[in-house]
Amino acid sequence: MSLKHGKIVSLNSPMMDTHCHLDFAEFDGVREQLLMDAAQLTVKRILVPGVKAATWQDLIALCQSHPSLDFALGLHPYFLADYQAEHMALLQQLVEHYQPLAIGEVGLDAMVDVPMALQLNVLRQQIEIAKTAKLPLILHQRKTASSLLSELKHFPYGGVLHAFSGSYEQGMAFIDKGFKLGIGGVITYPRAAKTRASVARFPLEALVLETDGPDMPIANQTANVNSPLNLPFIFNALAELRDEPPAQLAKGLWQNSQAVFGRGKI
Repeated sequence: MSLKHGKIVSLNSPMMDTHCHLDFAEFDGVREQLLMDAAQLTVKRILVPGVKAATWQDLIALCQSHPSLDFALGLHPYFLADYQAEHMALLQQLVEHYQPLAIGEVGLDAMVDVPMALQLNVLRQQIEIAKTAKLPLILHQRKTASSLLSELKHFPYGGVLHAFSGSYEQGMAFIDKGFKLGIGGVITYPRAAKTRASVARFPLEALVLETDGPDMPIANQTANVNSPLNLPFIFNALAELRDEPPAQLAKGLWQNSQAVFGRGKI
């Protein structure tokens, strides 16, 4: 269902949560029921990004056991405190053997206590792995957009800038590099005026939906664990900002997610 200008509209198009950390402990004990409930809400695909080497094998096993789940593999800048050189060799091996849909979640973060030199080194190596495997990237950035864009100068396979929150100009800079923008719960907050105004203007073909569960809760649910069950609420918020009819918007978002991550199980 979608709420558009106060009216409920039935949608036949499936939805994809292009970024949810369903392997995190917050979902232990509720994961199976959550996936069944998500399917009832037409959330047909969920991409689970990897964040650190210690969890990759469990992540792969989780996604292999559920037809609606696909995975990406990567080293998130937030979790680099225990980084070791052999992690990159392991990533290369797993990518070759298991063929994830993307390399991610990777990027740069100026708000974490990890030396930027280390972040850049790890990012550059992962970009090379993505190039070799011809895979898209799932990007993370906080206060590092210019630096990240510079590192992507010669990357040809695009991907998604996860958790977009920023200006129209910043978003278009990533779109011009071949990336789509991950639209999540931030747009459900009226105070996020700049991001909401930007999202209203971007070309539809540049947008995909995500939750970033268990983090980034939607408005009025800040005390709750975020999950794919909130994807319809994010869609509703986006439909309120956009000019397209809801059915057209839903179809376009699904097609966009398949264009980036189409080699999945569904």
